[in-house]
Formats: sequence, C-alpha cells, structure tokens
Amino acid sequence: MSADGAMIKVISILGNDYSIKVPADKEADLNASALLLKRLLAETKAQSSTLIGERLLVLTALKLCARQIELEQRHRQDIERIEGALSARVADIAGLIRQA
Repeated sequence: MSADGAMIKVISILGNDYSIKVPADKEADLNASALLLKRLLAETKAQSSTLIGERLLVLTALKLCARQIELEQRHRQDIERIEGALSARVADIAGLIRQA
C-alpha cells in the first residue's frame, strides 16, 4: 500500500494481467467491475464465438456504453418526472396557503 492509501491490484482479463492502482476503499468496486467485465466478455463470446482479443473487447465495451446511455436516459426521464410531480405538489401547497 502506498502513502496515499492506494494499492496495486492485478486483474487478469482475457489472459492479460493489468496492474491497477486503486484506493483501498475502492478495491471491492474494482473487483466487482472486473467480474462484470469478465461475465460480459463471456456472454459476448457465446453470442459471437469467432470474436477474439481486441475485437471481443471492443464489442463488449460498445455494449457497456449502450447500457450506460440507456441508464442515463432513464435517469433523466426519472428526474423530469420527479421534478414535475414536485412542481405540482408545490403548486398544490401554494394554493392551499393562499386559501388559508
């Protein structure tokens, strides 16, 4: 562990080892991310058995990006829906206050 509390974690992806500096409190997140990547690589490989190496990584990365974009869009929609509901409640409360 370094003076800043970070450690070097070695992760193996597709037979290659990667040394990654990670804060001690983020090691579990890194492990979970590596497991997710490995699972998605296996899923992609099962769907396209001819893909190997860099092409497999790129296709899997594109799938992850597509998921991220979908989540961001859903998040924006949720925020808009919640803001609309809050605005309606604020208007209701303002109306009740005016009536009082």
